[in-house]
Amino acid sequence: MTGTKQTPDAECGAEAQASVGPSMGEEGEGSSLQAGSGADQAQVEVAEAEAQAEADTAIADRVEGSWVDTKAPDDMKPYLRLSRIDRPIGTWLLLLPCWWGALLGALATPGSSGLTTIWIMLVCGAGAVLMRGAGCTWNDISDRDIDGKVERTRNRPLVAGQVTVREALIWMGFQMFASFLLLLTLNGAAIALGFLALVPVAIYPFAKRFTWWPQVFLGLAFNWGALLAWTAQTGSLGMPAVILYIAGICWTLFYDTIYAHQDAEDDALIGVKSTARLFGENTEYWLRGFLVASVVLMSLAIIYALTPLADPLKLSLSLAGAWAFGAHLNWQLGLLKIDNSAVCLRLFRSNRDAGLIVVLIFAAALLV
Repeated sequence: MTGTKQTPDAECGAEAQASVGPSMGEEGEGSSLQAGSGADQAQVEVAEAEAQAEADTAIADRVEGSWVDTKAPDDMKPYLRLSRIDRPIGTWLLLLPCWWGALLGALATPGSSGLTTIWIMLVCGAGAVLMRGAGCTWNDISDRDIDGKVERTRNRPLVAGQVTVREALIWMGFQMFASFLLLLTLNGAAIALGFLALVPVAIYPFAKRFTWWPQVFLGLAFNWGALLAWTAQTGSLGMPAVILYIAGICWTLFYDTIYAHQDAEDDALIGVKSTARLFGENTEYWLRGFLVASVVLMSLAIIYALTPLADPLKLSLSLAGAWAFGAHLNWQLGLLKIDNSAVCLRLFRSNRDAGLIVVLIFAAALLV
């Protein structure tokens, strides 16, 4: 009788059996591995579902990882998002014309600069956060029937049901009252201008319903700080501030047209008007016009304010700020792709840096 040595075919069969599943002695271990694999798969599915849910409820142009998302109390998050605290670019764009006005006013009236200028800039900083928040809250209350139809805005707190209209109105009132207390620390003329600022703020959300130029109304509201801060600094409203204000409006038309191209398709479907839709493929030509107008008007404001001082160094340095600002806008035009929402958002946000160029150079001119 021969031995029990297996043939190669038999060995292959045994190896195949081992590779297919565990032997009877390994059954418990095999079941454990299968259970573990099932648990891992379930965790993956849960994680994917959570990620999808977050994507479905996320606001499209939010800043990822902001302190509102990571550190703010859960009960406050809807209110902070209603005020766009998680998207500070709007606050910067409201604040920067204030700082332009305060610094140009300080340059024009050297005896008024110093702690007064610092205080005005601090008040404007806090006021920009509060009034931008109040304005955004009012905008969302006014647009709650439109925002749900636009991809970028469909998950805002009011539309998503995270905040009621009554709660939003109370939140808006709180922000406006805090702004009013700050305004009272300035002179009487500035206080009067602060109250007048409420008119364009109230009108702006409705402008896109009746005009192709809602960005003009946004510019009227967002650049009002140039008038207010100049007046707080100098004691009265002057022509340089008015010219600077108009320059800021042209700047707003520039950056907000870029921003509006993100919503152009949705706006067309629901009948909302904007300069992005009005200009279409000719956007670049219009933006170049706004760029030139903004730089020329800012330069005129500087010349009007500083020529009486007979200080060529301050005048030349301040004018360099206006032209460096224009160079930044021209850089944006070189990168613009109106059909690419990501590019539009990035260029829109870069206008913080464009406005800060003016602030820094005005400050440098004040110190020389």
